[in-house]
Amino acid sequence: MSTLWHGRFEGDPAEELMAYTASIGFDVRLAPDDVAGSRAHVRMLGRVGLLSDSEVDVVLAALHQTETELASGDFEFAPSDEDIHTAIERRVTELAGAAGAKLHTGRSRNDQVATALRLFAKRELAAMAADVIALQQVLLDRAASAGDAYLPGYTHLQRAQPVLLAHHLLAHGWALSRDVDRLADARTRLDVSPLGAGAVAGSSLPLDPDMTASDMGFAARFENSMDAVSDRDFAAESLFASAMVAIHLSRLGEEIVFWTSEEAGFATLDDAYATGSSMLPQKKNPDIAELARGKAGRIIGNLTGLLATLKGLPLAYNRDLQEDKEPLFDAVDQVRLGVRAMTGLMATISFNTDAMAAAADAPTSAATDLAEHLVADGVPFRDAHAIVGDLVRRSLEGAASLADLVRADPRLGETAAALLAPGVPVTRRTTPGGAGPHAVAAQIKRFRAQLDADATRF
Repeated sequence: MSTLWHGRFEGDPAEELMAYTASIGFDVRLAPDDVAGSRAHVRMLGRVGLLSDSEVDVVLAALHQTETELASGDFEFAPSDEDIHTAIERRVTELAGAAGAKLHTGRSRNDQVATALRLFAKRELAAMAADVIALQQVLLDRAASAGDAYLPGYTHLQRAQPVLLAHHLLAHGWALSRDVDRLADARTRLDVSPLGAGAVAGSSLPLDPDMTASDMGFAARFENSMDAVSDRDFAAESLFASAMVAIHLSRLGEEIVFWTSEEAGFATLDDAYATGSSMLPQKKNPDIAELARGKAGRIIGNLTGLLATLKGLPLAYNRDLQEDKEPLFDAVDQVRLGVRAMTGLMATISFNTDAMAAAADAPTSAATDLAEHLVADGVPFRDAHAIVGDLVRRSLEGAASLADLVRADPRLGETAAALLAPGVPVTRRTTPGGAGPHAVAAQIKRFRAQLDADATRF
């Protein structure tokens, strides 16, 4: 078996070594990125005089054919292809002959692999951000169409104060907006080409890393060859940004599970975005929402696993770094699938606004409004809190309804009792960023503007 290092060794590598170290089973998805990096490298070799114009043409043609074979599924892998980079170089050499054997001039798999993975991450994070923006758009559309519908806002999963449904939906939208920022920020930092760093120390050949960086669309080239080949901060950051998207999907999923339960009854899933039971004919299960919770743990595991791999590595390249790809590939795949599934779910879910309102109209939901009514009359807040808390306790003990107790209290009276009427408390949230109608109307405008700006970025 011919390997890239066969000149140094007398015999063939052991089957166990190849089985354990080969990455071709998963890094094949880097094929387009490896070809892109190889094209830039070949063009640079031609420009600096290490390849003739005819050799450049022959090798570029071989790269094009190799890329076509890979894309069509006609590419024939060989037992010696331990990774996609080896496979591509082998095929190019078969096609281009002596010129193809010059493809790897001045290049190591160390900088080659790092370059391909950066190209992959740069592309996939942009695609993930676009998916997130599409989900945000659905949340915005549902918020804008929700009108004056309201439901309980919760703390500690206990009813706290009524909030507009639009406000609740946009709370998830703003969290996703931070994810878009993180994805953009991670892309900015990874937008550096390692190509030209070689194995560890650069090259004695007249390579031009700035040229290849520009050719591939990177914003800059590396500054330190040792750092360039060993750096996987970008993979860890990409995983962190992905994990945060997964966490926000999980939180939205948890609410969907609760809202669609018979105990809450706030929403009903469209049949296309729910599953049934193999035993219980009546069931309609929120599997997308539940998997959003479950897969978040898996993606967090991908992140922590890579961090553990990186924490003790000496400079520069170590084979441990092969473990950077599978967690990143898995996170990208699962997050993008989850975002798209949740987008469909949120676009088709039906809201039971009557059930929401009934839950939000419990008199105790206006307790804070009663306290603030007293504050407006000059009562210190702590005193007002105690007064209203006493009335709530007495009503729960059966002394009378909270409304009757409020009417009978000389510090409150009929004006305060009117605050307990259905639909009134939510209208009193007037502060900027609050859950009331005027504040939410302004928030929708700001969110739309933010979304338009993010869509332009991606």
